[in-house]
Amino acid sequence: MTAPAQQGQLKRGLTNRHIQLIALGGAIGTGLFLGSAGVMSSAGPSMLLGYAIGGLIAFLIMRQLGEMIVEEPVAGSFSHFAHQYWGPFAGFLSGWNYWVLYILVGMAELTAVGKYVQYWYPHIPTWATALAFFVLINLINLTNVKAFGEAEFWFAIIKVGAILGMIALGLYLLISGAGGPQASVSNLWSHGGFFPNGVSGLVVVMAVIMFSFGGLELVGITAAEAQNPRKVIPRAINQVVYRILLFYILALGVLLSLYPWDSLVQTLTSGDDPYARSPFVQIFSLIGSDTAAHVLNFVVLTAALSVYNSGVYCNSRMLYGLAEQGDAPRVFTRLSRSGVPMLGILVSGAITLLCVALNYVLPEGALIILMSLVVAALVLNWAMISLSHLMFRQAMRERGVIPSFRALWSPFGNYLCLAFVAFILVVLTLDSGTRLSAFALPVWIGLIWLCFRFKGRRAG
Repeated sequence: MTAPAQQGQLKRGLTNRHIQLIALGGAIGTGLFLGSAGVMSSAGPSMLLGYAIGGLIAFLIMRQLGEMIVEEPVAGSFSHFAHQYWGPFAGFLSGWNYWVLYILVGMAELTAVGKYVQYWYPHIPTWATALAFFVLINLINLTNVKAFGEAEFWFAIIKVGAILGMIALGLYLLISGAGGPQASVSNLWSHGGFFPNGVSGLVVVMAVIMFSFGGLELVGITAAEAQNPRKVIPRAINQVVYRILLFYILALGVLLSLYPWDSLVQTLTSGDDPYARSPFVQIFSLIGSDTAAHVLNFVVLTAALSVYNSGVYCNSRMLYGLAEQGDAPRVFTRLSRSGVPMLGILVSGAITLLCVALNYVLPEGALIILMSLVVAALVLNWAMISLSHLMFRQAMRERGVIPSFRALWSPFGNYLCLAFVAFILVVLTLDSGTRLSAFALPVWIGLIWLCFRFKGRRAG
């Protein structure tokens, strides 16, 4: 039985190896393993350029966030910085938006888990698998922060090891000729060119590409429970660029070289749902390596569980941070004896259970709906990080403080990121499947404003 709740401080139970692997694993999830299927069908080989552009923007935002975290390693970091350097409503909006963001991420990852299990057991409905793993992951997080860190460490080890193994196997198949006559680097340009559907084919899927980078800012949430955050956080953030080059650009480059992308797309989209199969699994099945395909399917399953595990952790700590600054009920600051914000986990889990219902009603369309909603919340979060950083810099200058870990190209980098966020919002409106999420964003901001005003009146 869980110990009775008490008020207190979060425990710094995450070691350097936990933080490094959490940061490493945050770059590898459903956006890469499953979302890349829909991206490939529209962009073809030019998806490599899309992931490179998205990765650059993500890295710039991570450096902006990192500069603030190193100076003030607190719980609920995004909301804290917006509240401290921008204003009370900005902190309220940033915190609750990020909480909803990871509720949606959790729903998307649980949906993906169901699809991965169907690779082996197609008769098991996605809602049943989502429910089973929902219970497992929440039980792990209710134990203590070290249990979360250990689970995430081993999830990340599996993901990273598998990606490296896949790259090595793919390169061997390419170089040795064992991949068959169709395996060639020329597949990157010989089937309709690098932009087979024009530049517009890449533009329309940039929003789905950005979904892939949504877990990188998780490092900011770990700051309050990290041992020596001023040392380990900069190291983790600086490695983001190498992870993007390795896990996205190189891995996808090898994947696209092993088999003609257009033939692979035909296999991936043979059903009603273009996001039903992972291209990483399918490619090895097509070239006759069934063992590798089964191993990779296990890996992509653990990748989705990893991101959901992180989401459960994030949401409870964000509620804790919001409660500390007065933007959520104080009851969310109460911790179990093991230092876990138990109520935050339970409340977030109750909302995430809607995922099971969504998968029951829309077993084929649930993932793309959730992914588009995540992107809308994500770009709002990124915009607020960049804007908060501009105001943080101004406050530091007025105090005569020079941050020890500085963002790149600021303030130009901030404006570049904000322009890119605006571009992604426009992209969301171009597709009927994602348009609703873009139009829902101002409604969501308005709803948060009403909640903020209601809170202010009650406080008054």
